[in-house]
Amino acid sequence: MKLYRDRIIGDPRHGEGGYTLMEILIVLALLALIAGFAVPNLMKVFGGAKTDAAAIQINNLGAVLDIYRLENGAYPTSEQGLKALVTKPADAKTWNGPYLDKESALTDPWNNAYRYRVPGQRSSRGYDLYSYGADNAEGGEGEDSDVWQ
Repeated sequence: MKLYRDRIIGDPRHGEGGYTLMEILIVLALLALIAGFAVPNLMKVFGGAKTDAAAIQINNLGAVLDIYRLENGAYPTSEQGLKALVTKPADAKTWNGPYLDKESALTDPWNNAYRYRVPGQRSSRGYDLYSYGADNAEGGEGEDSDVWQ
């Protein structure tokens, strides 16, 4: 404790020991104001993280599809879909899978199935692999934007 002019600063006996209700309300108002600006920006960052995760997962699935093609001579058909990476299709002769450990790897960060199309219309790889984003609808911006390989 510090002495100042013969009295102890902060000594509750002198009526200087706590915060007033007004001071507490001002601090709470400032915290609410800061949170009002920070929370929307944090939500954008988290949304962008899911989009980035989807892009990485699509690239990984593309690599797995390339291995499937090397072993089977062609990519899975649209009818077989991405499930051909987990369970053997009836007409696959040289299938050495499963190529993925879990079927959950076939869903995007928003719990929607990745979309797969053969022949591809947008990709030069022979197939299209994509996610429609958070809204699970074609188009959109931000977290709702489509993610393509």
